[in-house]
Amino acid sequence: MLHLRLYLFGLIGSLLVLTAESRVGDSSQVPFCTETHQCLLFDLLCKTDQYEVRHYESVKWVTTEEASWFMETASMGAFWRLYQYISDNRIDMTSPVIMKINHTEPKWWIPKFFSMSFLLPAEHQKNPPKPTNDQVRIVEMPDMKVYVKSYTGWMTTSSDSYNVDHLSSALPATAKYNKAYHYAAGYNSPMTMLNRHNEVWFVAEGEVECSSSEESSTERD
Repeated sequence: MLHLRLYLFGLIGSLLVLTAESRVGDSSQVPFCTETHQCLLFDLLCKTDQYEVRHYESVKWVTTEEASWFMETASMGAFWRLYQYISDNRIDMTSPVIMKINHTEPKWWIPKFFSMSFLLPAEHQKNPPKPTNDQVRIVEMPDMKVYVKSYTGWMTTSSDSYNVDHLSSALPATAKYNKAYHYAAGYNSPMTMLNRHNEVWFVAEGEVECSSSEESSTERD
């Protein structure tokens, strides 16, 4: 009887681990995730002509920060620091790469901090290798619902700002989200010239806003 109980506890534990890892998986489940074997999976809650609402489960990322006045220059240093981590530990690249951007306006002579994160593959979600660089750390992003605006081309300071404004304007006035920061998400290698896919994420607070009447209103606009 004791052995049976231990077996059942072990089986339940394994199922829980598989469930936790299942939201990082086969990129074929995400149409625009075409350059890596694994991608961050999500549940599409609703969609309008101008934005989507998605649900993401809690997952682990490897993260670093870089101080700069512009996203482009911050991305270079942060990317190679994270790439060194996955290379040293023989971890495959995943999608998307995300950048957390604070909305507080710094003084013009003081750069702000950008946080870049690589998604850890499913097989490393439970016990990721410990970073040896003290500028790199493992973080667990909580379960969240997000408002998403997708766009093509290159993810730059100006294109990101434009689409942040566009998403903010597209959302109904009653939509609540964290206005202290947003995420910029990119799904392509720097070597990809065409058919690039980028996104802006706002983390929703409370009930999300995405009704059929809103879709009708968007169509009329």
